[in-house]
Amino acid sequence: MKITLKLFASLTDYLPADAKYTNFVALDIAPETTIGQLVDQYRLPAKQVHLVLVNGTYIAPDKRANQTLVEGDVLAIWPPIAGG
Repeated sequence: MKITLKLFASLTDYLPADAKYTNFVALDIAPETTIGQLVDQYRLPAKQVHLVLVNGTYIAPDKRANQTLVEGDVLAIWPPIAGG
C-alpha cells in the first residue's frame, strides 16, 4: 500500500538523497505497518522523533509503536525544535 513519509528539519538527512529538498518520499509498505516500524526502518533516533502526525492528527508517543498506517496516509515527523 502507498503512503507518504514527510520528515522535517534535521530529520531530512534520513531521507533518500533525491527527497531531501522536498522533505517527503512516497513509500510502498506492507499492510499493517506501524509508525514504530517505519521509524526503525529509517533508523530515526528515538529522541529526534518528537512530533508525529498522521493525516494532520497528533499521535501520542505511547501510541506510535502500535499505530498502523493505511493506504493514502501521510506520516509527518518533526524533531524537537529549540530556538532563541
